[in-house]
Amino acid sequence: MTTTTDGVLADGAPTSRGRLFSIIGGSAGNLVEWYDFYTYAAFAIYFAPEFFPSGDRTSELLGTAAIFAVGFFMRPLGAWIMGMYGDRHGRKAGLTLALVLMCGGSLLVAVAPTHAVAGIWAPVILLVARMLQGLSVGGEYGASATYLSEMATDRNRGFWASFQYVTLIGGQLCALIVALALGAVLSEAELQAWGWRIPFAIGAVLALGVFLIRRRLDETEAFRAMKKDRPKSSLAALWRDHPTEFLLVVVISAGGGLGFYAYTTYMQKFLVNTSGFARDTATQVMTAALVVYMLAQPVFGAISDRVGRKPMLMLFGIGGMLATVPAFHLLAGVSSPIAAFAMIVGLLMLLSGYTAISGLIKAELFPSHIRNLGVAFPYAIGNALFGGTAEYVALFAKSRGVESGFYWYVAVMLAITSYAFWRLPETRTSALVGR
Repeated sequence: MTTTTDGVLADGAPTSRGRLFSIIGGSAGNLVEWYDFYTYAAFAIYFAPEFFPSGDRTSELLGTAAIFAVGFFMRPLGAWIMGMYGDRHGRKAGLTLALVLMCGGSLLVAVAPTHAVAGIWAPVILLVARMLQGLSVGGEYGASATYLSEMATDRNRGFWASFQYVTLIGGQLCALIVALALGAVLSEAELQAWGWRIPFAIGAVLALGVFLIRRRLDETEAFRAMKKDRPKSSLAALWRDHPTEFLLVVVISAGGGLGFYAYTTYMQKFLVNTSGFARDTATQVMTAALVVYMLAQPVFGAISDRVGRKPMLMLFGIGGMLATVPAFHLLAGVSSPIAAFAMIVGLLMLLSGYTAISGLIKAELFPSHIRNLGVAFPYAIGNALFGGTAEYVALFAKSRGVESGFYWYVAVMLAITSYAFWRLPETRTSALVGR
């Protein structure tokens, strides 16, 4: 069969090389999104006084935390708007728009004037930047999950779709590396004065690079095959025609997001605040664990192509439900970094049963004309309500002297999520083109 010059066969299907390029371009945005997520959290302690100068560190950090929360809760709005945009104008268009917003938001933070220069407008500009990034993150998940699922071959959809979380975890690691590097070469005063701008400038450059890659992506066959008179994608149509799938995605996103934040982002703080590790030791343990977790995603995705999606999901749901409480209790008293690493990797391997195929299973539930919105919006709701509040719930429980309540909270939520997994149809052999 002959091929064209843009990486597709004469009949419009992508070549292996073109498919690989599309998978890389479709998933690379997650790296930028999560790089930014961690960068803001890691450097807030340095730029908080520049935007909220009160002389009280707690008050300054509360200001940046409030803006961070606004960005987080912009995600459902971004998922709604950009989900419909991707269904109506193409997966490639949705991916490109997400990167434009992220690049603009990161660049705006990098050049934002401080309170000393712009007064009250300084935090306003920071707020606008985070709102742009929140919209971008909300749209990116659904756009990339839909694109990767539709671009992958039917036999290996799980393997290819798993690269969404490979790059997502890669973004966390990149932010961690940049933070460690800047901390090693700049003084505390330099980081607070101007050094905090560097990681955001890097984020803008990364976003621009991924944008240039995405401009060259092919549109998916599933979108090209849609009829011109297809039903219009909208929130009303999603709820009217797919209420069961909508609710299932909300629940599995809630449990999956809670497990992800509990085992990854909160775990580093847990190792310091509860286990008693030094900050650098906790950082080293989590960095090593995240590398193993990242490399495991394609393995679990490939396994799902052989045994099905539901066995992998139940591995996470039931396994996480049974393991969370004893694992956190053991980690609370552990003193060996190697032992902590082993236990955390164990939890992350259970979590991989979900994360490797999390976007794919949602995409396989919906027909093409509403797939992007169906993946993005209910995910954003479940993730915002439970994933986004995981750290707050954990710290609140600890402050009240009932830290173990958080362990049980995660376990109970995973029990509910396991029921939702059980209710899901097996979608491994479902067609994504022509639906």
